[in-house]
Amino acid sequence: RAGGVQAVTAPRREEPTRDDAAVETAEEAKEPAEADITELCRDMFSKMATYLTGELTATSEDYKLLENMNKLTSLKYLEMKDIAINISRNLKDLNQKYAGLQPYLDQINVIEEQVAALEQAAYKLDAYSKKLEAKYKKLEKR
Repeated sequence: RAGGVQAVTAPRREEPTRDDAAVETAEEAKEPAEADITELCRDMFSKMATYLTGELTATSEDYKLLENMNKLTSLKYLEMKDIAINISRNLKDLNQKYAGLQPYLDQINVIEEQVAALEQAAYKLDAYSKKLEAKYKKLEKR
């Protein structure tokens, strides 16, 4: 320390003390024993078989459901076919009955036309008789 200049010293860092007992050392990864691998493979294959069985069962159930739905639909269509056949048969019967009634309906139409013509003749006759009556009364007054 000469000349009034003081030397500045950096504070000293203390390195942490390492306790060898507390530090874990990395060990090489050891391959599991052959018996462990075999057991793990058996477990994996067992679980995979269970999974695949579940998937196949679900698919099978889906197909059974579709089959049942198809059967029900087929039965409904058979019922509808029977109904359509009955309607067709009844319509044919009605058309035959109408064809059987057609001559009578034609006669009714002819009679209706004749009645209308007769009614017109009656109106004309009434009008003519009123004119005659008027002429007779006129002649009577003379």
